[in-house]
Amino acid sequence: MGEWFPRQYDRLMAPLERRRLQEVRRALVGQAAGRVLEIGSGTGLNFPYYAQAEEVTAVEPGERMREHSLVRAEAADVPIRVVDGSAEKLPFGDGIFDTVVCTLVLCTVEDPLRVLAELRRVCKPGGRLLFLEHVRLERRPLLAKLQDVLTPLWKRLCDGCRLNRSTSDLIRRSGIEAVRTESFYGGLFLILEGRNGAEASAIHLS
Repeated sequence: MGEWFPRQYDRLMAPLERRRLQEVRRALVGQAAGRVLEIGSGTGLNFPYYAQAEEVTAVEPGERMREHSLVRAEAADVPIRVVDGSAEKLPFGDGIFDTVVCTLVLCTVEDPLRVLAELRRVCKPGGRLLFLEHVRLERRPLLAKLQDVLTPLWKRLCDGCRLNRSTSDLIRRSGIEAVRTESFYGGLFLILEGRNGAEASAIHLS
């Protein structure tokens, strides 16, 4: 990871955070209960919104991102431990977390299906998996094509972020059961509340 991206990340995200993402994070992350794992925790933008968690283990592979997140971890209302690690090979045993949180992460990892398998492995059977991701605009072909065109440059500039990843399909293929999904900004962003190996009916909002 280059030096400029971690330094500028919060500034780059600030307009989106003010307009919508803070509200989404508060509602989504505020549900995380029990023993919580967050992957790709970045600069800790989710940390202020943990309200029900007993403890949070936050995995972030970027050294500078981890450093920037420590102030938010110390100020949080619940205990948060920030650790180095890869989402493709999580350093935890099977079925030890009640809730897994993943926000704006699956666009950057090299093998998202492996990451999703790891999340299922460390999450308890019946545990919750909470996602906020941007996705490929499959229902808007012209914009989807634009995402395809922009992705190579965007990926270089934004630490591996892929604008055109079909993340909703990947989550479905992983076997995570969608309890509730919601999209916003014309389908560009997806909120998905899932369950690990429990029966559930999906509720779709747009």
